[in-house]
Amino acid sequence: MSNTVERIEQLLTEAFQPDSLSIEDESWKHAGHAGVREHGGGHYHVRITGEHFAGKSRLQCHRMVHQALASLFPKSIHALSIDIASRSAK
Repeated sequence: MSNTVERIEQLLTEAFQPDSLSIEDESWKHAGHAGVREHGGGHYHVRITGEHFAGKSRLQCHRMVHQALASLFPKSIHALSIDIASRSAK
């Protein structure tokens, strides 16, 4: 597991105490991408489930995740895709 993946896991766990969380480093799919060359950050995919997301819109949930990871943009994270579900949607 990369340091960035570990840091993403730590920050999201602290912020949301998720029921489930998986993080994939998809940087290999974007080798040579201009944004990666400019900023050095990688591409990640997060799947997270938890009660913190219940009753919130998709946009609100994505903003919450981005806010929790703000310290990692753009140096460690260049791009982030997110799948979110509330506990009740399991």
